[in-house]
Amino acid sequence: MRTGKELIAASKQFATENRLRSWIEVFSTIILAGVLLTGIALQSIPLWGHIILSICCGLTYMRLFVIYHDYQHRAILQRSTSAEWLMKSMGIYLLAPETIWKRTHEHHHNNNSKLTISGIGSYPTVSKARFKSLTKMEKRIYLINRHPVTILLGYFTLFTYWLNLKSFVQSPSKHIDSLVSLGLHWGIGFAVWYYLGLEGLILFWWMPFFIAFGMGSYLFYSQHNFPGAKFKENQDWSYDNAALSSTSFMVMSPIMHWFTADIGYHHVHHLNSRIPFYRLREAMESMPELKNVAKTSWSPVEMWRCFRLKVWDPERQEMITLRQM
Repeated sequence: MRTGKELIAASKQFATENRLRSWIEVFSTIILAGVLLTGIALQSIPLWGHIILSICCGLTYMRLFVIYHDYQHRAILQRSTSAEWLMKSMGIYLLAPETIWKRTHEHHHNNNSKLTISGIGSYPTVSKARFKSLTKMEKRIYLINRHPVTILLGYFTLFTYWLNLKSFVQSPSKHIDSLVSLGLHWGIGFAVWYYLGLEGLILFWWMPFFIAFGMGSYLFYSQHNFPGAKFKENQDWSYDNAALSSTSFMVMSPIMHWFTADIGYHHVHHLNSRIPFYRLREAMESMPELKNVAKTSWSPVEMWRCFRLKVWDPERQEMITLRQM
């Protein structure tokens, strides 16, 4: 089995895109979102139909976000002025403006599975000894950041507050696009409320984002915080080991793989983030080193197992719960 630079080098054969397919994936997803939103706005469709369309729109937004995320990793549509402006606009629309998202997410990839209290681009994770040394307030903040409610309310906690409000307040000159994103998002929300009423505000505007960001936040959390995940200090860390021992493969149906743009093949993505999302499965099936990894899923039992994990125990070499600590 290959490891280290040899393994990463072997993955490079999949880090090439089909430019036509990339554009088709982008525009088909945008068009689908537009069709679903149009259906929600139509008064001739009954309430139950609006609810179904709203849920589907939320799932489509999740796919759209992963495609945007792929572009920011330089996996698709590079050296295209049209793609650059389209993706900048997409980031603002999806409450993930380019400046803050790119900086924090690249930090996440370069520090995946390292023990940290800051949680830049990720959820904070510290050792048992470090947790015990924190003050009561620091412990409270740490646990709040990892709480299931915080994660599932990602629309408000991660996207509205952390990626936009906090980033702009801390550095207005660097993150003016965060202010633009917030202003546009809530401005459109107010217009939707004015023209479509409360039901329209909830189903046309609020609910799709709530679903997309809640599910997306859990995806991001569970694929790095699961039973069996390994965490390291800086001196013991390696990029390929972090991808294979600290990142999971999320098992889901073909439909959900489509709506999540195959981000469930997360260990492959972390091994080489330049692989386009539509080639991740191909890479996993072609490289035996990528097949024997930890798995997660959408099952409620599996979600609860992931949510219970709080700190890293170096003696057990595993994440443990507060009760175990």
